Amino acid sequence: MSGGSDSASAVRVVLATHNAHKVEELRRILGDRLVGIELLGYDGPEPVEDADSFAGNALIKARAAAEHTGLPAIADDSGISVDALDGAPGIHSARYAGTRDSGDNLRLLLANLVGVPADQRGAQFNCAAAAVIPVDGGDAIEHVEVAEWPGVVLEQPAGEGGFGYDPIFQPEGETRSAGQLTAAEKDAVSHRTQAFTALLPWLRERIG
Repeated sequence: MSGGSDSASAVRVVLATHNAHKVEELRRILGDRLVGIELLGYDGPEPVEDADSFAGNALIKARAAAEHTGLPAIADDSGISVDALDGAPGIHSARYAGTRDSGDNLRLLLANLVGVPADQRGAQFNCAAAAVIPVDGGDAIEHVEVAEWPGVVLEQPAGEGGFGYDPIFQPEGETRSAGQLTAAEKDAVSHRTQAFTALLPWLRERIG
């Protein structure tokens, strides 16, 4: 595991992901709000994410990290839900095309929306942020916050920023895709930012 705080008194919290970029992204998103918290990467086993909701899968990941490390753990599960596809790909966003290749997923989503008019291409980026705090001799304390970032799915990708479905998602009130936003612009309003910003006060209150 790797840390990101110089404070010896900081409370250690594990982010349940093996993706170092995600740890850095969350540190960037939360910024000064992480003062007093040392956010660590996770090097333990990956659990099977078999829940039927973003919240359920986020809790599965946070529980696994808390159990493996004995430390408070946070995790998120996110994806895109398209109205015209009855909410798909939803929790299956990362493996929508049967692979973990984001380009494959993006192309399949566009193919499944061919012929769908602009006024029927509504979609939301969803994020569930979960926290699990181990308790000696008792049941862990758990909490989840959920958020969504509404918009529409474009007919063609635009922009090379972000990742995943960002190039085909145009946020509500924007004329650009999420892939055309700067990192700072995206961080200010994204579903992940909203969910973790809501989760952090609950976590701070309980870890001191």
